[in-house]
Amino acid sequence: MAGKVLMVQGTASHVGKSVMVSALCRIFRQDGFRVAPFKAQNMSNNSYVTAGGGEIGRAQAVQADAAGVEARVEMNPILLKPEADHISQVVVMGRPLLSAKAKDYFGLKPQLWEAVHTSLDSLRADFDIVVVEGAGSPAEINLKKNEIVNMRVARYANAPVLLCGDIDRGGIFAFLVGTLELLEPEERELIKGFIINKFRGDPSLLTDGITWLEERTGIPVAGLVHYYRDIHIPEEDSVALDDAPAAPSQVVLDVAVIQLPHISNFDDFDPLARHPGVELRYVDSPAQLGRPDLVIIPGTKTTIPDLAWMNERGLSQAVKELHAGGAAVIGVCGGYQMLGTKVSDPEHIESSITELDGLGLLDLTTVFEGTKETHRITGRVVAATGLLAGASGMPVSGYEIHMGRTVGESFSPPFRIEDRADVLVSAAGELDGALDASGSVIGTYIHGLFHNGELRTAMLNELARRKGVSLPDVTNELDLDREYDKLADWVRSSLDMDLVYRMTGLSRDYDAAQASNG
Repeated sequence: MAGKVLMVQGTASHVGKSVMVSALCRIFRQDGFRVAPFKAQNMSNNSYVTAGGGEIGRAQAVQADAAGVEARVEMNPILLKPEADHISQVVVMGRPLLSAKAKDYFGLKPQLWEAVHTSLDSLRADFDIVVVEGAGSPAEINLKKNEIVNMRVARYANAPVLLCGDIDRGGIFAFLVGTLELLEPEERELIKGFIINKFRGDPSLLTDGITWLEERTGIPVAGLVHYYRDIHIPEEDSVALDDAPAAPSQVVLDVAVIQLPHISNFDDFDPLARHPGVELRYVDSPAQLGRPDLVIIPGTKTTIPDLAWMNERGLSQAVKELHAGGAAVIGVCGGYQMLGTKVSDPEHIESSITELDGLGLLDLTTVFEGTKETHRITGRVVAATGLLAGASGMPVSGYEIHMGRTVGESFSPPFRIEDRADVLVSAAGELDGALDASGSVIGTYIHGLFHNGELRTAMLNELARRKGVSLPDVTNELDLDREYDKLADWVRSSLDMDLVYRMTGLSRDYDAAQASNG
């Protein structure tokens, strides 16, 4: 029998849909169900690589982790990666299909719908329940004709929908009622509950409003979920970077990340923000950059255009001057490519710019080619100088998502990749990245580098030693499994789970052992 489906849609983007799906996935898992996340179409440069080498939205990988299952491409069959205004790379079932303008993308919808519904069918065949995330709002009138991610999915699966709104934005009742009014009658019938998210203050002050809402619509409020600050779940949207965390009380090291226009995989740096004694800042001008101890140039979907942006802003020159003054510089993926002497795109794979000089901090060049490399990797640190002086031999794991071949000389490769989950690696391994002679410039294609706690601590301690200071000890590494449990407990205490179970048709007296036996 096909698994049940529960869908979370929102009144707008960034109202908490992704986190709510993560919470529900963990709740159902805690209750003994086999659960999987699903999002038909995601638009994000924050992506992840499955064990099979397919690329999906990072949010669906986080949701799969919360569900306790391996991420797979069916969980996000369509990923749109913005490259420029109105142009996105279209990734279908984990592989790039083409780059398309918005108006041309609409013409692909019939073809893409096949990938959507077959992926959902596949998940329903393997799991007891699939928790589906919508995108944006289901009430975008200009998009409804061709949409394949909100109500079309709900109608296909006959899925009950929880409509989530963000009260922190203001206008929550207008958002919820207005969304309902713009839906077709058959779509409105699928809305089975409201979630008022990110609430602050005394719940009793909202009683009259909730009563009015339920009487006005005939739909119950399934939950009033309070705003949280002490639960750490990776964010999906770069808009989260605007909500910068407060600086730690004892700042020892200042780390600045260049906030590129097409920044990707920004959750690479979350562990730095939590590391004791480290202040992490995202900057987009020389004035904001200041004089940090470490500058990080992150990944990007469009290396050359974002490098041109850095040049125009004066950031390229500022980074070079900081390095000359003793600051360390680390480039990840597209940021690694920018550290070289030249970046070339002769076939205009990423943009209309054919070639651009890099920052020249590493003696290497990058040429873009048609093949996209997407791999999960494990390996070791093989360098023993500079920032990596105390890290030689340490394990490293992460993933690669890049286009382009980088070659050069006069540097030491800092990492040896010993295993790629989806392709064979020679017994000797493959070298990755570059470390300059001074030991203060590192480039690598490995995303997730700073999630390796031992390695991160070693690099930061070396920075602190150079500065003549000491970092506080790291007492505990972030345990994501514990964070998912905290999130589930937080949301469970706010949601009417009896109502949610009635919506799904699942029994709360479910026998988990029976499920395990199929």
